[in-house]
Amino acid sequence: MASDDRILDCLIVGGGPAGLTAALYLARLRRHFVIVDSGAARAAWISKSHNIPVFAQGISGKEFLARQRDNLAQYGVSPVSGTVAGLRKQPDRFVAMVEGAEGPRQIAASRVLLATGAVDVEPDLPDLPDAVRRGLVRYCPICDGYESRDRRIAVIGYGDRGIGEAIFIARTYSRDVTLLTLGQHLQRPLKRQGELDALGVRVVEAPVERLDLEGDRIAALHAGGTELRFDVLYSALGLKYRSDLALSLGAEHDASGGLVVDGHCQTSVKGLYAAGDIVSGLDQIVVAMGHAATAAIHIHNRCERPPEDRGGA
Repeated sequence: MASDDRILDCLIVGGGPAGLTAALYLARLRRHFVIVDSGAARAAWISKSHNIPVFAQGISGKEFLARQRDNLAQYGVSPVSGTVAGLRKQPDRFVAMVEGAEGPRQIAASRVLLATGAVDVEPDLPDLPDAVRRGLVRYCPICDGYESRDRRIAVIGYGDRGIGEAIFIARTYSRDVTLLTLGQHLQRPLKRQGELDALGVRVVEAPVERLDLEGDRIAALHAGGTELRFDVLYSALGLKYRSDLALSLGAEHDASGGLVVDGHCQTSVKGLYAAGDIVSGLDQIVVAMGHAATAAIHIHNRCERPPEDRGGA
Protein backbone atom coordinates (compact mmCIF):
# COMPACT_ATOMS: atom_id res chain seq x y z
CA MET A 1 0.00 0.00 0.00
CA ALA A 2 1.35 3.40 -1.01
CA SER A 3 1.80 5.92 1.77
CA ASP A 4 2.59 9.63 1.89
CA ASP A 5 4.95 10.66 4.68
CA ARG A 6 3.50 14.18 4.80
CA ILE A 7 0.85 15.07 7.34
CA LEU A 8 -1.78 17.21 5.67
CA ASP A 9 -3.51 20.06 7.44
CA CYS A 10 -6.82 18.47 6.49
CA LEU A 11 -8.38 15.60 4.60
CA ILE A 12 -11.82 16.32 3.15
CA VAL A 13 -13.94 13.25 2.46
CA GLY A 14 -16.74 13.89 -0.03
CA GLY A 15 -17.09 16.07 -3.13
CA GLY A 16 -20.63 17.40 -2.80
CA PRO A 17 -21.55 21.05 -2.06
CA ALA A 18 -20.14 20.85 1.48
CA GLY A 19 -16.84 19.19 0.59
CA LEU A 20 -16.21 21.46 -2.39
CA THR A 21 -17.01 24.57 -0.34
CA ALA A 22 -14.61 23.49 2.39
CA ALA A 23 -11.96 22.89 -0.26
CA LEU A 24 -12.46 26.40 -1.65
CA TYR A 25 -12.03 27.96 1.79
CA LEU A 26 -8.94 25.90 2.66
CA ALA A 27 -7.39 26.65 -0.74
CA ARG A 28 -7.85 30.38 -0.21
CA LEU A 29 -6.52 29.99 3.34
CA ARG A 30 -3.41 28.40 1.75
CA ARG A 31 -3.76 25.13 3.61
CA HIS A 32 -2.31 21.83 2.50
CA PHE A 33 -5.17 19.40 2.02
CA VAL A 34 -6.63 16.68 -0.16
CA ILE A 35 -10.28 16.18 -1.08
CA VAL A 36 -11.32 12.61 -1.86
CA ASP A 37 -14.54 12.11 -3.80
CA SER A 38 -16.32 8.84 -4.59
CA GLY A 39 -18.54 10.54 -7.16
CA ALA A 40 -21.83 9.79 -5.37
CA ALA A 41 -23.01 13.24 -4.29
CA ARG A 42 -26.71 13.32 -3.41
CA ALA A 43 -26.90 16.83 -4.89
CA ALA A 44 -26.28 15.38 -8.36
CA TRP A 45 -29.83 13.94 -8.26
CA ILE A 46 -31.43 17.40 -8.12
CA SER A 47 -33.09 18.19 -11.44
CA LYS A 48 -33.36 21.88 -10.57
CA SER A 49 -33.14 23.84 -7.33
CA HIS A 50 -34.58 27.34 -6.99
CA ASN A 51 -33.54 28.25 -3.47
CA ILE A 52 -29.79 28.54 -3.94
CA PRO A 53 -29.26 32.32 -3.91
CA VAL A 54 -28.11 34.00 -7.15
CA PHE A 55 -29.50 31.34 -9.52
CA ALA A 56 -32.82 33.06 -10.21
CA GLN A 57 -33.86 30.59 -12.92
CA GLY A 58 -32.80 27.58 -10.86
CA ILE A 59 -29.84 25.27 -11.38
CA SER A 60 -29.46 21.51 -11.59
CA GLY A 61 -27.38 19.69 -9.03
CA LYS A 62 -24.91 18.47 -11.66
CA GLU A 63 -24.39 21.97 -13.03
CA PHE A 64 -23.92 23.40 -9.54
CA LEU A 65 -21.27 20.80 -8.69
CA ALA A 66 -19.53 21.38 -12.02
CA ARG A 67 -19.33 25.12 -11.32
CA GLN A 68 -17.91 24.43 -7.87
CA ARG A 69 -15.21 22.16 -9.34
CA ASP A 70 -14.37 24.75 -12.00
CA ASN A 71 -14.01 27.37 -9.29
CA LEU A 72 -11.58 25.14 -7.40
CA ALA A 73 -9.52 24.48 -10.50
CA GLN A 74 -8.27 28.08 -10.58
CA TYR A 75 -6.48 27.32 -7.29
CA GLY A 76 -4.92 24.17 -8.72
CA VAL A 77 -7.24 21.93 -6.72
CA SER A 78 -9.18 18.98 -8.05
CA PRO A 79 -10.81 16.15 -6.10
CA VAL A 80 -9.01 12.83 -5.94
CA SER A 81 -11.26 10.06 -7.20
CA GLY A 82 -11.55 7.31 -4.62
CA THR A 83 -13.25 5.98 -1.52
CA VAL A 84 -12.04 6.31 2.06
CA ALA A 85 -12.47 2.73 3.25
CA GLY A 86 -11.20 3.23 6.79
CA LEU A 87 -10.11 5.93 9.21
CA ARG A 88 -7.87 5.57 12.28
CA LYS A 89 -7.04 8.15 14.92
CA GLN A 90 -3.53 8.43 16.30
CA PRO A 91 -2.31 10.89 18.94
CA ASP A 92 -1.21 13.55 16.43
CA ARG A 93 -3.04 12.60 13.24
CA PHE A 94 -5.74 10.70 11.44
CA VAL A 95 -4.78 8.00 8.95
CA ALA A 96 -7.19 7.26 6.12
CA MET A 97 -7.16 4.18 3.90
CA VAL A 98 -8.08 5.34 0.42
CA GLU A 99 -9.06 3.02 -2.39
CA GLY A 100 -8.79 4.42 -5.91
CA ALA A 101 -8.03 3.55 -9.51
CA GLU A 102 -4.28 3.53 -8.81
CA GLY A 103 -4.63 1.11 -5.91
CA PRO A 104 -4.86 1.60 -2.14
CA ARG A 105 -2.93 4.37 -0.39
CA GLN A 106 -2.73 5.91 3.07
CA ILE A 107 -3.24 9.60 3.73
CA ALA A 108 -2.34 11.22 7.06
CA ALA A 109 -3.89 14.49 8.17
CA SER A 110 -4.01 16.51 11.37
CA ARG A 111 -7.75 17.00 10.89
CA VAL A 112 -10.51 15.42 8.87
CA LEU A 113 -13.69 16.96 7.52
CA LEU A 114 -16.38 14.44 6.64
CA ALA A 115 -18.79 15.61 3.94
CA THR A 116 -19.99 12.18 2.86
CA GLY A 117 -23.67 13.08 3.05
CA ALA A 118 -26.60 10.71 2.98
CA VAL A 119 -28.69 8.75 0.53
CA ASP A 120 -32.48 8.75 0.31
CA VAL A 121 -34.39 5.59 1.09
CA GLU A 122 -36.06 4.55 -2.16
CA PRO A 123 -39.81 3.78 -2.07
CA ASP A 124 -40.83 0.20 -2.75
CA LEU A 125 -42.68 0.75 -6.02
CA PRO A 126 -43.44 -2.05 -8.53
CA ASP A 127 -40.59 -2.53 -11.03
CA LEU A 128 -39.13 0.86 -10.14
CA PRO A 129 -36.29 0.44 -7.59
CA ASP A 130 -34.66 3.84 -8.23
CA ALA A 131 -37.53 6.31 -8.56
CA VAL A 132 -35.86 9.00 -6.45
CA ARG A 133 -32.49 8.70 -8.15
CA ARG A 134 -34.18 8.96 -11.56
CA GLY A 135 -36.15 12.02 -10.52
CA LEU A 136 -39.56 10.34 -10.89
CA VAL A 137 -40.15 10.90 -7.18
CA ARG A 138 -38.83 14.10 -5.60
CA TYR A 139 -37.31 14.31 -2.15
CA CYS A 140 -37.14 17.96 -1.11
CA PRO A 141 -40.33 20.05 -0.98
CA ILE A 142 -38.35 22.88 0.61
CA CYS A 143 -36.19 23.02 -2.54
CA ASP A 144 -38.90 22.85 -5.19
CA GLY A 145 -42.29 22.80 -3.48
CA TYR A 146 -42.97 26.38 -4.58
CA GLU A 147 -42.92 25.22 -8.20
CA SER A 148 -45.52 22.54 -7.28
CA ARG A 149 -47.91 24.92 -5.53
CA ASP A 150 -51.63 24.34 -5.98
CA ARG A 151 -51.05 21.03 -7.78
CA ARG A 152 -52.07 17.47 -6.91
CA ILE A 153 -49.31 16.17 -4.65
CA ALA A 154 -48.69 12.74 -3.13
CA VAL A 155 -46.34 12.07 -0.24
CA ILE A 156 -44.94 8.55 0.08
CA GLY A 157 -44.31 7.77 3.73
CA TYR A 158 -45.66 6.53 7.00
CA GLY A 159 -45.20 7.14 10.68
CA ASP A 160 -44.46 10.57 12.10
CA ARG A 161 -42.12 11.55 9.26
CA GLY A 162 -44.61 10.82 6.49
CA ILE A 163 -47.50 12.46 8.29
CA GLY A 164 -45.36 15.48 9.15
CA GLU A 165 -44.27 16.04 5.55
CA ALA A 166 -47.82 15.66 4.24
CA ILE A 167 -48.99 18.30 6.73
CA PHE A 168 -46.04 20.58 5.84
CA ILE A 169 -46.87 20.45 2.13
CA ALA A 170 -50.61 20.85 2.68
CA ARG A 171 -50.22 23.92 4.89
CA THR A 172 -47.54 25.48 2.67
CA TYR A 173 -48.10 24.63 -0.98
CA SER A 174 -51.29 22.77 -1.84
CA ARG A 175 -54.68 21.79 -0.44
CA ASP A 176 -54.72 18.66 -2.62
CA VAL A 177 -52.36 16.30 -0.79
CA THR A 178 -52.51 12.52 -0.38
CA LEU A 179 -50.35 10.40 1.92
CA LEU A 180 -49.45 7.03 0.37
CA THR A 181 -48.22 4.48 2.91
CA LEU A 182 -47.48 1.71 0.35
CA GLY A 183 -49.36 -0.90 2.35
CA GLN A 184 -48.06 0.16 5.77
CA HIS A 185 -50.96 0.55 8.20
CA LEU A 186 -50.78 3.62 10.40
CA GLN A 187 -51.29 3.17 14.10
CA ARG A 188 -54.65 4.52 15.19
CA PRO A 189 -55.56 6.92 16.60
CA LEU A 190 -53.15 9.18 14.73
CA LYS A 191 -51.45 11.81 16.88
CA ARG A 192 -52.06 14.50 14.23
CA GLN A 193 -55.41 13.33 12.89
CA GLY A 194 -56.96 16.73 13.57
CA GLU A 195 -54.36 18.49 11.42
CA LEU A 196 -54.77 15.99 8.59
CA ASP A 197 -58.52 16.47 8.66
CA ALA A 198 -58.32 20.25 8.84
CA LEU A 199 -56.00 20.39 5.84
CA GLY A 200 -57.94 17.79 3.87
CA VAL A 201 -55.03 15.36 3.58
CA ARG A 202 -56.22 11.97 2.32
CA VAL A 203 -54.53 8.76 3.48
CA VAL A 204 -54.24 5.73 1.19
CA GLU A 205 -52.88 2.66 2.96
CA ALA A 206 -53.40 0.15 0.14
CA PRO A 207 -50.18 -1.14 -1.49
CA VAL A 208 -49.35 0.12 -4.97
CA GLU A 209 -49.88 -2.74 -7.40
CA ARG A 210 -48.96 -1.13 -10.70
CA LEU A 211 -47.56 2.06 -12.20
CA ASP A 212 -48.23 3.85 -15.47
CA LEU A 213 -45.12 5.67 -16.72
CA GLU A 214 -45.23 8.42 -19.33
CA GLY A 215 -41.78 9.66 -20.31
CA ASP A 216 -40.07 11.09 -17.25
CA ARG A 217 -43.07 11.00 -14.94
CA ILE A 218 -45.30 8.56 -13.09
CA ALA A 219 -48.67 9.19 -14.70
CA ALA A 220 -50.76 6.96 -12.45
CA LEU A 221 -50.53 4.56 -9.54
CA HIS A 222 -52.95 1.69 -9.05
CA ALA A 223 -53.65 0.87 -5.40
CA GLY A 224 -56.51 -1.13 -3.93
CA GLY A 225 -58.25 -1.32 -7.30
CA THR A 226 -58.24 2.48 -7.67
CA GLU A 227 -56.31 4.59 -10.16
CA LEU A 228 -54.54 7.51 -8.49
CA ARG A 229 -53.16 10.43 -10.49
CA PHE A 230 -50.88 13.13 -9.17
CA ASP A 231 -48.85 15.96 -10.64
CA VAL A 232 -45.95 15.51 -8.20
CA LEU A 233 -44.79 12.76 -5.86
CA TYR A 234 -42.49 13.27 -2.88
CA SER A 235 -40.77 10.63 -0.78
CA ALA A 236 -40.68 11.04 2.99
CA LEU A 237 -38.99 7.75 3.84
CA GLY A 238 -35.90 9.25 5.40
CA LEU A 239 -32.16 9.01 4.82
CA LYS A 240 -29.33 6.57 5.29
CA TYR A 241 -26.42 8.58 6.64
CA ARG A 242 -22.95 7.84 5.29
CA SER A 243 -21.48 8.24 8.75
CA ASP A 244 -19.71 4.89 9.19
CA LEU A 245 -16.23 6.46 9.31
CA ALA A 246 -17.21 8.75 12.18
CA LEU A 247 -19.12 6.03 14.02
CA SER A 248 -16.06 3.77 13.85
CA LEU A 249 -14.22 6.41 15.88
CA GLY A 250 -17.02 6.72 18.43
CA ALA A 251 -18.45 10.05 17.28
CA GLU A 252 -21.72 11.12 18.89
CA HIS A 253 -24.74 10.69 16.64
CA ASP A 254 -28.53 10.70 16.69
CA ALA A 255 -30.78 7.64 16.44
CA SER A 256 -30.62 7.66 12.62
CA GLY A 257 -26.84 7.99 12.40
CA GLY A 258 -26.69 11.73 11.75
CA LEU A 259 -23.63 13.25 13.40
CA VAL A 260 -23.89 15.66 16.32
CA VAL A 261 -21.51 18.63 16.02
CA ASP A 262 -20.68 21.73 18.03
CA GLY A 263 -20.84 25.36 16.90
CA HIS A 264 -17.66 24.88 14.87
CA CYS A 265 -19.00 21.75 13.14
CA GLN A 266 -16.58 19.58 15.11
CA THR A 267 -17.81 16.17 16.21
CA SER A 268 -17.28 14.72 19.67
CA VAL A 269 -13.98 13.33 18.32
CA LYS A 270 -11.41 16.12 18.54
CA GLY A 271 -10.10 17.08 15.11
CA LEU A 272 -12.94 15.32 13.27
CA TYR A 273 -15.39 17.69 11.61
CA ALA A 274 -18.59 17.11 9.66
CA ALA A 275 -20.58 19.22 7.20
CA GLY A 276 -23.68 18.80 5.06
CA ASP A 277 -26.34 16.12 5.06
CA ILE A 278 -24.24 13.86 7.30
CA VAL A 279 -24.91 16.30 10.16
CA SER A 280 -28.11 15.85 12.14
CA GLY A 281 -30.47 18.65 11.19
CA LEU A 282 -31.74 20.46 8.10
CA ASP A 283 -30.66 18.92 4.77
CA GLN A 284 -30.16 21.91 2.49
CA ILE A 285 -27.34 22.91 0.13
CA VAL A 286 -26.95 26.38 1.62
CA VAL A 287 -26.84 24.88 5.11
CA ALA A 288 -24.19 22.39 3.97
CA MET A 289 -22.09 25.22 2.56
CA GLY A 290 -22.43 27.14 5.81
CA HIS A 291 -21.27 24.07 7.75
CA ALA A 292 -18.27 23.77 5.44
CA ALA A 293 -17.24 27.40 5.78
CA THR A 294 -17.55 27.24 9.57
CA ALA A 295 -15.50 24.05 9.78
CA ALA A 296 -12.81 25.21 7.36
CA ILE A 297 -12.18 28.46 9.23
CA HIS A 298 -11.99 26.64 12.56
CA ILE A 299 -9.57 24.10 11.07
CA HIS A 300 -7.36 26.90 9.71
CA ASN A 301 -7.32 28.72 13.04
CA ARG A 302 -6.31 25.53 14.85
CA CYS A 303 -3.51 24.54 12.48
CA GLU A 304 -0.18 24.50 14.27
CA ARG A 305 2.01 25.50 11.32
CA PRO A 306 1.74 28.55 9.04
CA PRO A 307 -0.08 28.17 5.73
CA GLU A 308 1.71 27.15 2.55
CA ASP A 309 1.54 28.81 -0.86
CA ARG A 310 -0.32 25.83 -2.32
CA GLY A 311 -3.89 25.01 -1.41
CA GLY A 312 -4.40 21.39 -2.31
CA ALA A 313 -2.91 18.26 -3.74
